[in-house]
This record gives sequence, structure tokens and C-alpha cells, in this order.
Amino acid sequence: MKTVSICFVCLGNICRSPTAEAVMRGLVEEAKLTEQILIDSAGTGDWHIGQPPDERAQHAARGRGYDLAALRGRQIAEIDFDRFDLLIAMDDRNVAALRQVCPPQQQDKIRLLMEFVPESDVRWSGAREVADPYFGGAEGFEQVLDQCEAACRGLIAALRPQLLG
Repeated sequence: MKTVSICFVCLGNICRSPTAEAVMRGLVEEAKLTEQILIDSAGTGDWHIGQPPDERAQHAARGRGYDLAALRGRQIAEIDFDRFDLLIAMDDRNVAALRQVCPPQQQDKIRLLMEFVPESDVRWSGAREVADPYFGGAEGFEQVLDQCEAACRGLIAALRPQLLG
């Protein structure tokens, strides 16, 4: 059985990437692909290592049936470039940070999450990044969930042929 391993990456691993991880886990479970798609998240910064996700992210996620409570912040490590098939960043700043530490032969593993939003989802056409909600209000965390749900659905659709082939 083919598998694919994914690490979602944001700055501190307390808002966007744990949200993407939880959303992807939920959608992968729905699609009955839990044995084939392995999921984790990390941050490029080291400010929140060992800390739970931001309470506002947890609250917004709970409202949609996702549980972030068990997740803990961690920083991306050199071994992650070997462990994961895809390192999916939330914004260009994190893509740049990943590229700085990624071995040259593994640069193609780094992608932006919003690349996976289907073209048919016009709400996010032209959106390149998942905006950091940390310094904003509750609506920012809801938008992160909206973007993660759209992009993760597209990601599963993109991976399905690879997993079946």
C-alpha cells in the first residue's frame, strides 16, 4: 500500500499549521485513508515548543468538530525533510524559511497550502497564503478553517491517484 507523509508548517505551530493538521486528519478519516496519509505539523520558529495550540484556534476548530487539544508546538527539524514527502507551508515567509534549511535535492517537497484549493472554489481564487490570525480577532481563525478545509479537500483529491496507482 502506498503512503504519503505530510507536514503542515507555519511560523509558531500554534494557529495555522495545527488547524491544517486537524482538518486534514478529519478529512482523511472521512475518506478512509488514515493508513495511507500520515500527517503532522511544525513551526519554523521556536517560540512555542511544547505549547498547545492558541486557545482561539482550538475554540474555532471545536466549533467545526476538530480537536486540537492534544497537539503541541514543535519546530521543524532537519530530519523532517527526510521523514515527509510534502512540507506544506501557510505563506511565502515560511516557504522561504524552509528553503533556507532544506537540502537542495528536497526543495521540491515544499509547497504552499493554497496551491491545492480547487479552481472551482471561487471564494479563494487568487489567494496565495493562509493569513496569520494571531494578532486579529475570531473571524481570522474562522477564515483559516475555511481555507484549510478547501485546500485540504483539494490536497486529498490531488493525492488520491498517487495512492491508488
